[in-house]
This record gives sequence, structure tokens and C-alpha cells, in this order.
Amino acid sequence: MNAATDRNEASRSGPRVPLRDHVATSIRRYLGDLNGSGTENLYEIALRELEIPLFAEVLQHCDGNQSRAASMLGIHRATLRKKLREYGLE
Repeated sequence: MNAATDRNEASRSGPRVPLRDHVATSIRRYLGDLNGSGTENLYEIALRELEIPLFAEVLQHCDGNQSRAASMLGIHRATLRKKLREYGLE
């Protein structure tokens, strides 16, 4: 076995941290990095920053099959295609 396999097996056997916990940690870090300055449109920024890697990873997982990826994401394929164009992920 290689290190990646060991890591994958270890992560499967231990308790899983919910995705929301990872998101909360990232948001806390981002807000801390603002160092007191504000931001506008945080909701839009957060959605974009989540959607881009989400779509990219799910598409990779589905070997580029947009129909499968859209089904996995629970969205219509046309919506996925629109978002991919919007984010330059075509």
C-alpha cells in the first residue's frame, strides 16, 4: 500500500467531520483574514467559492459526464452547463 491508500483507509475508518464544519472553519479564517475590513456580497462570494471546486470535483469524479454530475449534485444538466460556462469550467 502507498501513503495515499493508507490515508484514504484511515479517513474511512475514523469519524467523519461534517462538511459544514469545514465550511465554518474556512469562513472564520476568511473573516479573520479581513483584519477588520468589511466585505459586501459575502453570500455571493461564498457560493461562488463553494460551487467552483464542488462542480470541478464532482465532474472529475463522474469522468466528465455532465448528466451524471448534475444528477449527483441534484440539479438539472442545463443548470450545471450554465454554471460551468459562468465559471469558465467548460
